Amino acid sequence: MRDSKQLSAAARSRLAVKIRAVAVDCQIGAASVKEIDRMNILQASLLAMKRAILKLNVTPNLCLVDGNQRIPNLSIEQQTMVKGDSRSIQIAAASIVAKVWRDELIDRMALKYPEYDLTNNKGYGTAKHRLALERCGASVFHRVSFSPCRKS
Repeated sequence: MRDSKQLSAAARSRLAVKIRAVAVDCQIGAASVKEIDRMNILQASLLAMKRAILKLNVTPNLCLVDGNQRIPNLSIEQQTMVKGDSRSIQIAAASIVAKVWRDELIDRMALKYPEYDLTNNKGYGTAKHRLALERCGASVFHRVSFSPCRKS
């Protein structure tokens, strides 16, 4: 396993099924668009991680965190790891499961909001996505703190 962004979508999906089958537990945490806009993407990501950890049916002894920021107010011992998804199989596995979950969410949004070409850009700011923002404005799932959305 390696960085989820370096794998094809099909490979990520296959691995996510295998990871979930062998994991003691696996949970997803999320942060809302409003939370991201209010606290910034990093703090919202840490909050989503905390939510996932707190949903686990078992309490881990150690939480490995990808990056250099600890999860605030988490009573579990933590170890941060820059480029953790390429250095830790556990972080890589979590990254894969999270990316598959996010891509599936984006695919569902694409059905509701076809004008943003989410099927092809997965929510990233491609030229076609930016053009749709200019033409249609931001939807309820766009972060208004993201500069192209402020213009709409």
